[in-house]
Amino acid sequence: MTPPEAPVDGTDHLGDMPPAASVCAPALSVLRKRSDFLRAARARRQGTPSMMVQARKRAPDEAEGIRVGFTCSKKVGNAVARNRAKRRLREAARAVLPDHGRDGWDYVLIGRAEVTAARPFDALLDDLRQALRKIHSPRK
Repeated sequence: MTPPEAPVDGTDHLGDMPPAASVCAPALSVLRKRSDFLRAARARRQGTPSMMVQARKRAPDEAEGIRVGFTCSKKVGNAVARNRAKRRLREAARAVLPDHGRDGWDYVLIGRAEVTAARPFDALLDDLRQALRKIHSPRK
Protein backbone atom coordinates (compact mmCIF):
# COMPACT_ATOMS: atom_id res chain seq x y z
CA MET A 1 0.00 0.00 0.00
CA THR A 2 1.44 3.38 -0.98
CA PRO A 3 0.97 6.63 0.95
CA PRO A 4 -1.37 9.21 -0.57
CA GLU A 5 0.14 11.66 -3.01
CA ALA A 6 0.74 15.24 -1.89
CA PRO A 7 -1.43 17.83 -3.63
CA VAL A 8 0.17 19.37 -6.70
CA ASP A 9 -0.40 22.94 -5.52
CA GLY A 10 1.93 22.35 -2.55
CA THR A 11 -0.72 22.80 0.13
CA ASP A 12 -1.37 20.29 2.85
CA HIS A 13 -4.60 18.35 2.38
CA LEU A 14 -5.37 18.93 6.09
CA GLY A 15 -4.91 22.70 5.76
CA ASP A 16 -8.65 23.35 5.81
CA MET A 17 -9.15 21.60 9.13
CA PRO A 18 -9.00 23.63 12.36
CA PRO A 19 -6.33 22.70 14.91
CA ALA A 20 -7.21 20.35 17.73
CA ALA A 21 -9.11 21.85 20.66
CA SER A 22 -6.21 21.31 23.04
CA VAL A 23 -4.07 23.58 20.85
CA CYS A 24 -6.64 26.39 20.66
CA ALA A 25 -7.71 26.78 24.28
CA PRO A 26 -5.50 27.31 27.29
CA ALA A 27 -5.33 24.36 29.63
CA LEU A 28 -7.63 24.43 32.63
CA SER A 29 -6.22 23.38 35.97
CA VAL A 30 -8.23 20.66 37.67
CA LEU A 31 -9.19 20.86 41.34
CA ARG A 32 -8.10 17.75 43.22
CA LYS A 33 -8.03 18.70 46.90
CA ARG A 34 -11.13 18.32 49.02
CA SER A 35 -10.45 21.67 50.68
CA ASP A 36 -10.74 23.44 47.30
CA PHE A 37 -14.12 21.80 46.68
CA LEU A 38 -15.31 22.80 50.16
CA ARG A 39 -14.24 26.43 49.68
CA ALA A 40 -16.13 26.57 46.38
CA ALA A 41 -19.21 25.07 48.05
CA ARG A 42 -19.29 27.99 50.51
CA ALA A 43 -19.11 30.61 47.72
CA ARG A 44 -21.48 31.54 44.87
CA ARG A 45 -23.64 28.95 43.19
CA GLN A 46 -26.01 28.86 40.28
CA GLY A 47 -28.31 26.03 39.27
CA THR A 48 -29.31 25.17 35.72
CA PRO A 49 -31.45 22.34 34.37
CA SER A 50 -28.41 20.17 33.66
CA MET A 51 -25.90 21.08 36.39
CA MET A 52 -25.07 23.07 39.49
CA VAL A 53 -22.14 25.48 39.18
CA GLN A 54 -20.26 26.65 42.25
CA ALA A 55 -17.69 29.41 41.88
CA ARG A 56 -15.38 31.41 44.07
CA LYS A 57 -12.83 34.13 43.50
CA ARG A 58 -9.48 33.03 44.87
CA ALA A 59 -7.12 35.17 46.90
CA PRO A 60 -4.45 36.83 44.71
CA ASP A 61 -1.62 34.73 46.14
CA GLU A 62 -3.45 31.39 45.92
CA ALA A 63 -3.07 30.14 42.33
CA GLU A 64 -2.98 31.23 38.69
CA GLY A 65 -5.51 30.82 35.90
CA ILE A 66 -8.90 29.16 35.82
CA ARG A 67 -9.35 26.03 37.93
CA VAL A 68 -12.27 23.64 37.61
CA GLY A 69 -13.52 20.56 39.42
CA PHE A 70 -16.20 18.00 38.58
CA THR A 71 -18.36 15.87 40.80
CA CYS A 72 -21.45 13.68 40.63
CA SER A 73 -23.14 12.08 43.62
CA LYS A 74 -24.47 8.54 43.67
CA LYS A 75 -27.91 10.01 42.97
CA VAL A 76 -26.73 10.40 39.36
CA GLY A 77 -26.46 6.62 39.05
CA ASN A 78 -23.89 3.87 39.08
CA ALA A 79 -20.21 4.44 38.26
CA VAL A 80 -20.84 4.24 34.52
CA ALA A 81 -23.55 6.93 34.65
CA ARG A 82 -21.46 9.18 36.93
CA ASN A 83 -18.43 8.90 34.67
CA ARG A 84 -20.51 9.63 31.56
CA ALA A 85 -21.94 12.73 33.22
CA LYS A 86 -18.48 13.91 34.32
CA ARG A 87 -17.04 13.37 30.82
CA ARG A 88 -19.77 15.59 29.38
CA LEU A 89 -19.14 18.24 32.05
CA ARG A 90 -15.40 18.15 31.28
CA GLU A 91 -16.03 18.72 27.58
CA ALA A 92 -18.47 21.55 28.33
CA ALA A 93 -15.89 23.18 30.61
CA ARG A 94 -13.17 22.87 27.93
CA ALA A 95 -15.45 24.55 25.41
CA VAL A 96 -16.91 27.33 27.57
CA LEU A 97 -14.58 28.29 30.43
CA PRO A 98 -11.67 29.69 28.38
CA ASP A 99 -14.06 32.28 26.89
CA HIS A 100 -16.59 32.85 29.69
CA GLY A 101 -14.67 31.95 32.85
CA ARG A 102 -12.53 34.44 34.70
CA ASP A 103 -8.89 34.23 35.63
CA GLY A 104 -8.42 33.75 39.36
CA TRP A 105 -11.65 31.81 39.88
CA ASP A 106 -12.39 28.23 40.90
CA TYR A 107 -15.43 26.48 39.38
CA VAL A 108 -17.05 23.22 40.47
CA LEU A 109 -19.52 21.60 38.08
CA ILE A 110 -21.93 19.17 39.71
CA GLY A 111 -23.91 16.74 37.58
CA ARG A 112 -27.65 16.22 38.03
CA ALA A 113 -29.39 12.86 38.10
CA GLU A 114 -30.48 11.62 34.66
CA VAL A 115 -30.32 15.09 33.10
CA THR A 116 -26.59 15.78 32.66
CA ALA A 117 -25.97 12.64 30.59
CA ALA A 118 -29.19 12.92 28.56
CA ARG A 119 -29.36 16.64 27.77
CA PRO A 120 -28.34 17.66 24.23
CA PHE A 121 -24.75 18.92 24.26
CA ASP A 122 -25.64 22.37 22.84
CA ALA A 123 -28.14 22.84 25.67
CA LEU A 124 -25.49 21.73 28.18
CA LEU A 125 -23.11 24.39 26.83
CA ASP A 126 -25.85 27.04 26.98
CA ASP A 127 -26.62 26.06 30.59
CA LEU A 128 -22.98 26.55 31.57
CA ARG A 129 -22.78 29.92 29.78
CA GLN A 130 -25.98 31.08 31.48
CA ALA A 131 -24.72 29.99 34.91
CA LEU A 132 -21.42 31.83 34.41
CA ARG A 133 -23.23 35.00 33.30
CA LYS A 134 -25.34 34.95 36.46
CA ILE A 135 -22.41 34.15 38.74
CA HIS A 136 -20.31 37.00 37.33
CA SER A 137 -23.13 39.56 37.15
CA PRO A 138 -22.97 42.27 39.82
CA ARG A 139 -24.81 41.32 42.98
CA LYS A 140 -27.80 43.38 44.02
